[in-house]
Amino acid sequence: MLFGRILLILAIFSVYLSANIYKLKIDKDFIKELVEKYRFDEDYLNDIFSQVNIQKRALEIYLPKPKKKSKKSAKSAKKIYYWPKYKKIFITPAKIRKGALFVKRHKKILKKAYEKYGVDPYYIAAIIGIESHYGANTGKYRVIDTLSTLSFIPNRRSKFFKKELKEFLVFTQKTSFDPLKIKGSYAGAIGLGQFMPSAIKHFSVDFNNDGVLDPWNSEDMIGSIARYLKENGWQKDKKVAMRVRYRGKRFKKLKTGYKTRYRINGLKRYGIYLPKNAYGKEKVSLIKLENEKFDELWIGFKNFYVITRYNHSAFYAMAVHLLAQKIKKFSR
Repeated sequence: MLFGRILLILAIFSVYLSANIYKLKIDKDFIKELVEKYRFDEDYLNDIFSQVNIQKRALEIYLPKPKKKSKKSAKSAKKIYYWPKYKKIFITPAKIRKGALFVKRHKKILKKAYEKYGVDPYYIAAIIGIESHYGANTGKYRVIDTLSTLSFIPNRRSKFFKKELKEFLVFTQKTSFDPLKIKGSYAGAIGLGQFMPSAIKHFSVDFNNDGVLDPWNSEDMIGSIARYLKENGWQKDKKVAMRVRYRGKRFKKLKTGYKTRYRINGLKRYGIYLPKNAYGKEKVSLIKLENEKFDELWIGFKNFYVITRYNHSAFYAMAVHLLAQKIKKFSR
């Protein structure tokens, strides 16, 4: 009986310790900068930070990772994340249908974005579909909790998140959104397009001209995503990606990835068979998508690379490309 009570007390104490292992210590210089440079009220900021809760999910990701024991053990423990698993998550019949409906519903504003920025409407729709399922899932974590946690509890990206926290508070000051009510991703991304606060500052536009820059408004985000892609180099009416063929089931002859650059007309010598309309001196990236039994091989044009500026992943850019094409086909 006594032993059981001791175990219960230890269990409760253990939970208490785990809940209080991290303490938020707000940087006084951070508050001072907001007060002096951006004219925040110091009492207002102290009140905001007094209501912050530690966001443990974010800490799990951004705390320093344990050192690897050896190259050999790390290699043997490596798991391959196959492309079909990723594709299955983001390219679904529901996303395609909702994407077609989104394009139809926002036809005029998508046309306006195309005329101003030159970005294909279907790619804007695909990004919104992947990022937030067309606004149905914009995040469940309070952004003030996430950004404060990652700013003031030491982690491998504290400096980055402190800048994002500053931009978030300035954004709420300018727009009168309540910083305690805004929810976003586990990393602090906001709205239909899941922009980080710094991206909101640099790329967001009041595209419906109602006087409010609103990341949860479809029209504003259509314009903002178009501007983001354009300013990162999007080429109007140019190709994004094309699948190519090669002999065998695994491709190992050249380095692959969205950062690679090869001249199209030089790929043939490596046993890569290109479509008839893919010849020329243009430089492309070579993208390998691993399946369980074979590799898909694609060439990515400049616009493919531009999509990776939104999310630094070849899987992500390919999902956007394929979803955009399927939405386009479904809409006809």
